[in-house]
Amino acid sequence: MKLLLTLLLAGLTMVGPLAIDTYLPSFPAIAQEFNASPMAIQQTLSLFLFTFAFMMLFYGTLSDSFGRRPVILWSLVLYVLASLGGALAGSFGFLLGARILQGLASGAGSVIGRAIVQDRFDGMAAQKMLGNIMMVFGLAPAIAPVLGGWLQVAFGWRSIFWFLTAFGVLMWVAVWRWLPESLAPEKRQPLHLGDIARNYWMVLKHRRFLLLSVALGAAFGGFALYIGSAAYFIMHILHLPETAFAWLFIPLISGHVLGATASGKLAHRLAPPALIRLSFGLMAVSAALNVAYNWFFTATVPWAVLPLFLYSFSLALAMPPLTLAGMNLFPNHSGLAASMQSFLQMMLFALVSGLVAPLLFGSALHLALGLAACLVVSYAAYFLAQGQGAGVTS
Repeated sequence: MKLLLTLLLAGLTMVGPLAIDTYLPSFPAIAQEFNASPMAIQQTLSLFLFTFAFMMLFYGTLSDSFGRRPVILWSLVLYVLASLGGALAGSFGFLLGARILQGLASGAGSVIGRAIVQDRFDGMAAQKMLGNIMMVFGLAPAIAPVLGGWLQVAFGWRSIFWFLTAFGVLMWVAVWRWLPESLAPEKRQPLHLGDIARNYWMVLKHRRFLLLSVALGAAFGGFALYIGSAAYFIMHILHLPETAFAWLFIPLISGHVLGATASGKLAHRLAPPALIRLSFGLMAVSAALNVAYNWFFTATVPWAVLPLFLYSFSLALAMPPLTLAGMNLFPNHSGLAASMQSFLQMMLFALVSGLVAPLLFGSALHLALGLAACLVVSYAAYFLAQGQGAGVTS
């Protein structure tokens, strides 16, 4: 049952990354069909991410009130409809609208998946389960842009949205058939807007929780910087075709998968603070190597992507303990805590990929410096969080 639950939760967590990464190789083709500028095409990503982040505020709370399973099923219905809209879009405005709806629907699995883990597991078992989910989920961003590149070459960009539609239908059937409800009715929170507002304020004013969330989100922002710049990094900086996205995403995601695997295995050997310190040390080494290489050399494969592999590996080591450190501060509101944590992380992802990346994706050195800056912000937030005390709130 643990294996089936891992695969189901990982599949639900893949819904968002597949919608983000699969269509990246089609940016030039979409721009050409709708006569849109590169900045306009970038907004199909950034607006998706902003709406993705916005709805993460509510999925956890809704699942605390109505149960985990119904919220996931209804979100998948909206996701399928939005993906169909993207496949059939006759104008850039319609495509943009479909992407906004897709963003609204894509975050339920990742938010509620964390809450399901908290419902069913405790302590090191929860950390190991999250690590296993991240390991399986990490395959999606590695496969997605490669698959998207081949679909683009063979069938055009609309085939990518047909693929996303089929994946959404598959996940709906799998959840309906094999994912049981994990939140007993007696443990559900009444849906009172005043109580919800007070609970959100309780989380927002908790400085340690906010700092831990920023630490996680800013470190992931370095990852987001290269995802948001992927089309330009591959085609303009490395001068590779649209079928060559594997050069970026396989190092990024294989590092993530291996790091998540290592995090799960180390969960019973290293205390969470020690694992987090190890992660930051390795991320600092990778950021320094990335800047040094791009300072002295013209970016080429494989050397331009090897530091990204190490960064991704190191980041994945810290993600489970950092995630649980924040969620454990609110044991009686795990869905709400997961929502807020995911919202803050994805807002930083959206800001970096939508606003920062376009300023930097003309230069490999600028991207490397941007990643280093994200790491500095992340460590500063984590360092400040250590001075706030545990302060468990329920």
